[in-house]
Amino acid sequence: MRHRKRGRKFTKSKDKSRLLFRNLSSSFIIKEKLVTTEAKAKELRSLVEKFITRAKNKNLSNQRLLIKKIANKFVVKKLFDLGLRYKNRSGGYIRITKINPRKQDSAKMAIIELIK
Repeated sequence: MRHRKRGRKFTKSKDKSRLLFRNLSSSFIIKEKLVTTEAKAKELRSLVEKFITRAKNKNLSNQRLLIKKIANKFVVKKLFDLGLRYKNRSGGYIRITKINPRKQDSAKMAIIELIK
């Protein structure tokens, strides 16, 4: 049973899922817009919004935590720039827009992007 289990499984082990979202979040932070499946977009939104909220307060513990989670110093630097951009906003930094399904397997697709 899945009592008190958060998040989606994506039929992957915990390590593979962690690496998948580390790469997705890194590319999303760099490009600020991404086309992916709807389920991945919803999971990514909760992860990246927590990162941006952390980046709004630039101190050593937040820097170390974000480097540990993302493992790319360039992306963390960009994240702290985003934190400055959203300093006066209390949440809701990301928009998810549903688009047409993928032709190969009819997977539900979505565009995930940062709000300007």
